[in-house]
Amino acid sequence: MTQHSASQPPRRPLYTPEERRRRDESSWTLVQGILAPVQFVVFLISLYLVLRYLATGEGYLAATISVIVKTLVLYTIMITGSIWEKVVFGKYLFAESFFWEDVFSMLVLALHTAYLIAIFTLDSQTQMFIALAAYSTYIINAGQFLIKLRAARLEGQRKDSAQDSVLAGAAE
Repeated sequence: MTQHSASQPPRRPLYTPEERRRRDESSWTLVQGILAPVQFVVFLISLYLVLRYLATGEGYLAATISVIVKTLVLYTIMITGSIWEKVVFGKYLFAESFFWEDVFSMLVLALHTAYLIAIFTLDSQTQMFIALAAYSTYIINAGQFLIKLRAARLEGQRKDSAQDSVLAGAAE
């Protein structure tokens, strides 16, 4: 049993029962589940191409196209993710359960957008370093979401175990 100090209120669960129901019923949950690994594969390919360009000076066009594709996939997952958040939590962004992930996502978006601007304003090497900075923040943000996914699974398992215990006790 979790104990809370008098100065610290009990933590809100990641999902209330109603939010969990909306999450499980939403087609946007499946969309996010598909887009997240797609984005990661695009990221890995692009990271390779960017690093290859920085190491050899070759493949600028391929690296640039890959970062643009990664950025478009990011925009897509952010838009669909905000729709998912609206369906599940009632707000497009900054729902309590995902507040800090959304805050950090804004930095990820800003750096990817800065890369798009850099294509027209900065030299190729600086562009690729901006891409690497964007990718670094993306990795951190992806880690944040993986931690939340794990927390949601553990929370669901605890809920299921508690229900099983109640049912077992009622059957006795």
